[in-house]
Amino acid sequence: MAWIETVDPAAAEGRIRKIYDAAIGRAGRVYGIVRLMSIDPSILQASMALYSAVTTAKDSPLPRWFRELVAVEVSKANDCFY
Repeated sequence: MAWIETVDPAAAEGRIRKIYDAAIGRAGRVYGIVRLMSIDPSILQASMALYSAVTTAKDSPLPRWFRELVAVEVSKANDCFY
C-alpha cells in the first residue's frame, strides 16, 4: 500500500489548523480524505469548497440528503471507503 505524508491534527498550524478545526466542527474528527491533501493547503481548501458547494448549496433543486447519497454511491462505485 502507498504511504503519503500528512499533517497530523495535533501538529496542524495556521491555514491547515483552520481547515482541520472546520472539519472537526462538521464531522467531529479529521477524516483521512482531508488529511490526504494536508501537505498542500490550497488544494485541500479548494477541494473542501467544491465538496461543500456540491453537497450543501442552498439553491440546488435537489435536496441535500439526495446529493450526499449520490456522493456515497459514487464513492462506493469507485471502491473508495471514505
